[in-house]
Amino acid sequence: MASATTAPGTLVLPGAHRSRLRLLRPVLMLGGIAAVVFASGWWWLHSGRIVSIDDSYVRAAKVAVTDDVAGIVGEVLVHEGQHVNKGDVLLKLRDRQIRIALAGAKANVGQVALTLESMKRDYQRMLRDITAKQAQLQSDQATFDRYANLVKSGGVPRADYDDARFKVAADTANVESLKEQAEVQLARLGGNADVDVTTMPQYLQAQSQVDEAQRQLDHAAIYAPFGGIVTNVEATQPGMYLTVGSAAFGLVSDDDVWVEANPKETELTWVNPGDPVTISVDTYPDHVWHGTVESIAPAAASEFSVLPAQNSSGNWVKVVQRLPVRIKVDRKPGDPDLRAGMSVEANIDTGHERHASDLMP
Repeated sequence: MASATTAPGTLVLPGAHRSRLRLLRPVLMLGGIAAVVFASGWWWLHSGRIVSIDDSYVRAAKVAVTDDVAGIVGEVLVHEGQHVNKGDVLLKLRDRQIRIALAGAKANVGQVALTLESMKRDYQRMLRDITAKQAQLQSDQATFDRYANLVKSGGVPRADYDDARFKVAADTANVESLKEQAEVQLARLGGNADVDVTTMPQYLQAQSQVDEAQRQLDHAAIYAPFGGIVTNVEATQPGMYLTVGSAAFGLVSDDDVWVEANPKETELTWVNPGDPVTISVDTYPDHVWHGTVESIAPAAASEFSVLPAQNSSGNWVKVVQRLPVRIKVDRKPGDPDLRAGMSVEANIDTGHERHASDLMP
């Protein structure tokens, strides 16, 4: 019977060794599967604690610096990229016209006060005139009464009697006219002859013009509403005319800085305000910041869009929404500058641990 031959260079293993290899192969396969299952289970149990969000950006308080007074720019006191503190003067308008208006308004207040004081004195004069006319009326009435007794006996001519009667009628009409004029004057004084003129409507109206002119003078300079960095300064130059509400330049806070993360709604199951966060910024890959979840938006970002999605049609497709999360950054001296708009990766430690029982129905 012919014997089997082997190719040159082929290693021939003893039969016992081949048997051990055949037994070891399934053990290794099962062990590999078990290792994968164990690693997957370990990863599943521990991966639910950290929520990693790469759709995150640095945000900062910012404002377009404007003024509520129109005028010509007189002086720009800052330059591009300059750091300013709250209350620093950023820009001044030419205020000569406003000062002239203020002086005119103050003069008008003085004139109104004099007019109102003269009205009070005029009212007192009217009262004295009424008293004088009443005395004249009493005198003419006494004369008329005497003539009325004498005219019957022929002691006085009928013409003198009629003249005395007409004088009494004229005096009565004059007294009534003066009383009406005094009542009108008193009404102009608000019903109080001793009124404080500074409380009267005419004076308050004139004073409001002074206050408005003073306000415009005070606002002829623009002050920094908070500390930060000014930008876009070159857009405003001396000699330009600024209208009310027009932006002079921008101001970005370097203190009120936070991170805005936009996780999917399915990632927020265990996220709560106060959870610790580690923050890495693409610009500074070797530096890590720490922070805390400050707040979670009460509505999805799509709710604030100009044209919110309408899902009432029959072609509705469910789309996972994103809810903005505000993260407070714990900044320390020596940390790199965080600038608005920088890309961030935020890792939120929810503290939640998964358990095998979570897999049970």
